Amino acid sequence: MFGSVALALAMFAVSACGKSAAQDEHGAHRTATGDIQEKTASIQTLPSFLDKQREEIRTAYRLAAQSAELLRSIPCYCGCGESAGHKSNENCFIQEIKSDGSVVWDDHGTRCGVCMQIAVTSYQLKEQGKSAKEIRQIIDATYKSGYAKPTPTPMPS
Repeated sequence: MFGSVALALAMFAVSACGKSAAQDEHGAHRTATGDIQEKTASIQTLPSFLDKQREEIRTAYRLAAQSAELLRSIPCYCGCGESAGHKSNENCFIQEIKSDGSVVWDDHGTRCGVCMQIAVTSYQLKEQGKSAKEIRQIIDATYKSGYAKPTPTPMPS
């Protein structure tokens, strides 16, 4: 299943991380950069802005949710560190996990193949038993040239 998701995301990656004409949903707000953010009760509840998205995008968000802690250690290479203030690949999908367990989701990842590729690849490598540091090294090597400046993400120990 994940091989087909990776292929679909690779085809989607030709699109840049540009702005979308998405409408604000109930309970969502738009940031200064145009991203929609929506709060849900928990990491298991995906945001409503995904309701009309393609299945591979919803899958990328599910995998990002399942590996949120890992993605805090993985940079994004789409330019969102400078354009949106993201600190890691996690922020392309999840802005914040609050102390009560609620989640503020970000729709940036819905429009960016680079963000989705990094999240899905990181998840797959984790499932293969790679450590966070090994995954980080693989992602850094893969995206070191031909992509935007990475987010300012500290190296995992």
